[in-house]
Amino acid sequence: MTTDEAVGQRDTATEAAHIPVVIVGAGPVGVTTALLLARRGVRTVVLERHRDVYPLPRAVAMDDEVRRILQAAGIDGEFAAVARPAGGLRLLDSRHRVMAEFRRSPHGHHGFPQTSMFDQPQLERLLRDALARRPECELRGGVEVTSVAAQDGDGPVRVTVRGDGGETHLWADVVLGCDGAGSLTRDAIGAVWEDLRFEEHWTAIDVRTRAHVRCWEGVDQVCDPARPATFMRIGEDRYRWEFRLRDGESLDGTHGRERLRELVAPWVSLSDADDFEVIRQARYTFRARVADRWRRGRVFLLGDAAHLTPPFIGQGLCSGIRDAHNLTWKLTRVLQQDADKRLLDTYESERKPHARHVIRLAVATGWAMTGGQDRAATVRRTLLGAACRIPGVTGLAAGRGISPALTSGPLIRRGRLSGTCCPQPWVTADGRRLRLDDVLGDSFAVLTAVPLTPSARAVAEGLGARIVPVDEAGDDGTLAAWLHDGRADAVLLRPDRVVLDTVPTGRGGFTDAAAWAPLLCTTHRPALLRSTAR
Repeated sequence: MTTDEAVGQRDTATEAAHIPVVIVGAGPVGVTTALLLARRGVRTVVLERHRDVYPLPRAVAMDDEVRRILQAAGIDGEFAAVARPAGGLRLLDSRHRVMAEFRRSPHGHHGFPQTSMFDQPQLERLLRDALARRPECELRGGVEVTSVAAQDGDGPVRVTVRGDGGETHLWADVVLGCDGAGSLTRDAIGAVWEDLRFEEHWTAIDVRTRAHVRCWEGVDQVCDPARPATFMRIGEDRYRWEFRLRDGESLDGTHGRERLRELVAPWVSLSDADDFEVIRQARYTFRARVADRWRRGRVFLLGDAAHLTPPFIGQGLCSGIRDAHNLTWKLTRVLQQDADKRLLDTYESERKPHARHVIRLAVATGWAMTGGQDRAATVRRTLLGAACRIPGVTGLAAGRGISPALTSGPLIRRGRLSGTCCPQPWVTADGRRLRLDDVLGDSFAVLTAVPLTPSARAVAEGLGARIVPVDEAGDDGTLAAWLHDGRADAVLLRPDRVVLDTVPTGRGGFTDAAAWAPLLCTTHRPALLRSTAR
């Protein structure tokens, strides 16, 4: 179908059926995406086949970077009331003796605990409540998307929806597929999975109990090749166990109940069976996969529709929410400010290598921690013990370095800080103590330790960036130390708080503004190109 044909078909439909952005799937990734777009004034319709929040828990952990994205979405205050900071990670041997312990800080780089435990249905309810308060968003539950007519051009995309009133069509400038591992949107753009060669069958058991549970405020990983397991406390009376079951093994029925009793015995006695409520017991196949393409025309994939991550480092949901943060500000700039459409190409080029890195890290971590299932298990455990004494591995297990810097690209220039996220300390503004991002706002920003030169100031003004001198920020010295360590006098931050460019110490101007300015120049701010030529 040509673009002209698509426009002609759209004209035969009602104008009310035209939506700037249609989001398929109202899970955490889809709703977070809608909220991030709403804060920038972009109207969305979110389509979901379930009428209410899916009631069973799935994801249970997120890192401080993703907490920061929830802050950007406007729900961190509510989320803080239901989240529980995790103390870290312990590696246990087959007899549950501690092999290594890695503490995680309650004050991470992004201004939040390095790891937070939560109940996914609670998170989803908070997200939906926030969505209901935004006039830019509409959630349509109980409807099924039956087709997405993806095309290579720039014309509108037709989405066919089946609900109680029959079948209807929506026309969207952009369609975002947040519809999970079985994504119809992925099929619509012709994407297929790239298998990263990891597959294991595990059972997850979520429990509510007031019984005494022998635990600490962190995660236990049992490194036993015969019975690898994971245990964590999620809430005041909520716990999760995950076990790798053998072929043919089941925890169903009377025999399964006795088997469950044996499996959890190292942590809790089930003598008082009335106070041990199994909320959910589900068998999962953990896989490692990446879609070979994340976009066709104006149709994009996010979250599990684009990548599947084993759970060993708690990054499945986190990766999807990072997708949303990366894409939404770029979409806004193209849809509302007529930025160069090539800006949207940077979504996959930035996020796909990052997601692949995280998946491979999860696979390697699972391989090392569970010890595998072959005769090399003993060797692997010996190597694991040695690795635990390496500072870099220690930092990784403690929650540092899981999310790497974005790789070089049109919006990532070379430099010690480029591609990384800036820290987020508490700062003082107008006599109030605020988190840094609440001061910077939703657009570009410049953090500077020196007065900006006219050329650097012109670049900042061309982007509409807020300029924040770090000596006036009123923080604890975090920002000045970060700039000093990065050998930069100033940094230009993208709306997702990634460093786009730097002013190296003593240089006066941004390193390569002429390279990225054409992508970001808009009809609203044509002075940006002129400012980079000075």
